[in-house]
Amino acid sequence: MTARALDHARYDRATAHLDAPLALVDLEAFDANADDLVRRAGGKPIRVASKSVRCRALLERVVAREGFSGLMSFTLAESLWLAECGFDDVLLAYPSADRAGFARLTSDPKLAGSVTVMIDDPAQLRLIDGARDGGREEVRVCLELDTAWKVLGGRIRIGARRSPLHTPAQLADVARTVAQTSGFRLVGIMAYEGHVAGVGDAVAGSPVRSRAIRLMQTAARRELAPRRAEAVRAVRAVAPDLQFVNGGGTGSVQHTAAEAGVTEIAAGSGLYVPRLFDNYTSFTGRPAALFAQPVVRRPGVGAVTVLGGGYPASGVAGADRSPVPYLPEGLRYDPQEGAGEVQTPLLGSAADDLLIGDKVWFRHAKAGELCERFDTLQLVEGDRVTGSAPTYRGEGHTFL
Repeated sequence: MTARALDHARYDRATAHLDAPLALVDLEAFDANADDLVRRAGGKPIRVASKSVRCRALLERVVAREGFSGLMSFTLAESLWLAECGFDDVLLAYPSADRAGFARLTSDPKLAGSVTVMIDDPAQLRLIDGARDGGREEVRVCLELDTAWKVLGGRIRIGARRSPLHTPAQLADVARTVAQTSGFRLVGIMAYEGHVAGVGDAVAGSPVRSRAIRLMQTAARRELAPRRAEAVRAVRAVAPDLQFVNGGGTGSVQHTAAEAGVTEIAAGSGLYVPRLFDNYTSFTGRPAALFAQPVVRRPGVGAVTVLGGGYPASGVAGADRSPVPYLPEGLRYDPQEGAGEVQTPLLGSAADDLLIGDKVWFRHAKAGELCERFDTLQLVEGDRVTGSAPTYRGEGHTFL
C-alpha cells in the first residue's frame, strides 16, 4: 500500500465512530512539521501565525515546543482575546481601525504589555490616540517594511500591496514620529516577503512557469536582504532598544533566517501543510489537517456525490483555491460542477469502491481557513482519535 493509502485506512479507522462532515489534525504529522520548521530556522525563534492555525489548543501545543516563541495575530480583537487567554507575546500583523479594541488595549496594563500593534502610517497613531477613551497605557508598536520587488523604476511591482514604507529612509521617518509621540513605544520591525514565502516554485505541469518563479524569487531575495538590513540599521539609530525584527514565512524560513538582521521568523501554514504548499522545492511537509465529507449518492459508474465541500480559499479565484479530493486516491472534480455548496460530484475509478456513508477526505487550499468551516478538530494519533479541540469558531469567535 502507498503511504497515502495507509493514511486513508488509519483515518477511516480512527473516525469510524464519527459521522462526516468532520475535520481532523494528525498530531504526529503536525509535530513533525513543527520540527522541520525549527530545523530550517537554524536557531532563530519562530513566531506562530495564528491565522494559519485558528485553534487555541494547537497554538498552545506548538508555542510550548522548543524553537517557537510568540504569536502573530490577524485582528486586534483576536490579539486581545489571545492575551486574555494567557499568551503574553502577540504581534498584530495588520493595522487596525478597531477603536473599541484600542480603548481596551490602552486601559489594561496586561493587554498593553502583551500585544504589539502594527502601523505603517502616522495616521494610525492618531486613530489609536483618538480611541483611547481615557486609557493611558503605553502602546507597543511595530513598523512594517514593504518587501515588494520593484523593477523598471517601479513600473513593475512583484509582491503584495501592504505597507507604503518601501525604503529605509521612509521607515526611519515613521520611526522618528513614533519616538516623538507620547504614549507609544517602537519595539519591532516586520517585513513579510509573501512573493517568496507564499508562492510555490514547483507548479505541477508548468516547468517554464516554475523556473520563472524560482528566478524571480532568487532575484527578489537578493534585492530585499541588503534593503532590509539597511532598514534595520536606520530604525535602530532611532530606537536602539528595538526588541525584534520579524521576517519570512513557511516557504522562506531558511532563506530569511540566514539574514543577520532578522531576529525571528514567522510561520504557521507549515504546521498543517495545506495543498498550496505542495508546490515548493524548499521543503516537504506532511499533510496534517484534513476534512471529510460523506458519500450521499452514487449517480453512475465512476462517480459519487458527497455532501457539501465547496470551501474555497481566499486570494485570486481559480482552481488552485478549491480543496483537493485527497483520500482515496484517484478522485477528481466534475469540471461541469466543481466543489459545490451543498453537494460535490467526484469522478474516477476510486468512486466505484465507495459506499453510501463512506468518507472522502479533502485537503484545503490554505491552512487556517479550514477552521472557519468546523467547530471542532478531531485529534488523531496513529489510528485513534485521542482528543478533540475547538476551533476559533467552536469557541464562538469569527474574527473576520
